[in-house]
Amino acid sequence: MKIGITSGTANGTIAEITAEAAQVERDGFDSYWISQIFSHDALTVLALVGQKVPRIELGTAVVPTYPRHPMMLAQQGHTVNAAIDGRLCLGIGLSHKVVIEGMMGMSFDKPVRHLREYLSILGPLSQTQKVSFAGETLTARADIAIAGAKPFAIVVAALGEQMLRLTAAMADGTLTWCTGPVTLAKLTVPTIRQEAEKLGRPAPRVIASFPVCVTKDVAGTRERIAKALTVYGQLPSYRAMLDLEGVGSPSEIAICGTATEVVDRISALKEIGVSDFTAVEFGANPDEVAATRAALKSLNK
Repeated sequence: MKIGITSGTANGTIAEITAEAAQVERDGFDSYWISQIFSHDALTVLALVGQKVPRIELGTAVVPTYPRHPMMLAQQGHTVNAAIDGRLCLGIGLSHKVVIEGMMGMSFDKPVRHLREYLSILGPLSQTQKVSFAGETLTARADIAIAGAKPFAIVVAALGEQMLRLTAAMADGTLTWCTGPVTLAKLTVPTIRQEAEKLGRPAPRVIASFPVCVTKDVAGTRERIAKALTVYGQLPSYRAMLDLEGVGSPSEIAICGTATEVVDRISALKEIGVSDFTAVEFGANPDEVAATRAALKSLNK
């Protein structure tokens, strides 16, 4: 199982994000991920980060699909991938109705159809192929010519069964959040793996992201994480995953405790079929920050 770090400074300056990613690389991790919410454009940041961080995989977790036509996103993806020597993993997701309709005034109608049409265009273009597709809402008849372009991987923030099956058919894997170990074992991993096998496709990546903290104050840490992640428990897609897990808050699936407990819980995810683990570190003081990073580094050995 590969181990990565999801940025804790996504709202920081470009220099701060680059320094964080460089430390992730020096610490021996396999990948570094950055979200796209209401701050920097994640792909632009990775193009800059990759100039100073030359070896590890760089990924988005995730870029919303609705605001960008898939041809435009393919162009941006290829540009960034060329700039960072083919190390991009493009994580995409639907975002949420409250964002797409409430904030942007765009339709969030039929998300499964939207993702199918989106990947029908983005998928071939990501592999440097021509595309000719006309769907109900998206069309592209085009080729992209970018010097130095190489194919790049696409993973989807697929949570429910329909999205997982579609992802198995049309992408390279899934990237999860607010999805606990029980749900990963019973829904996520078997659904996406079995569908890919049925279609004769390679085993997809299952990239699981969790809050992590090595701490002596587990109760206090969970309270702090619950406060920081309150909104996630209110968004329908994440709420559904938490309900399947049987928990009320994202804090209840956070991986907290002693270094041994943290390492053991992360290692157990490999046994249920998680191919990649990415940590969102939640240390509250220098000791917790250092201990959390040390525990995660030990998993690289």
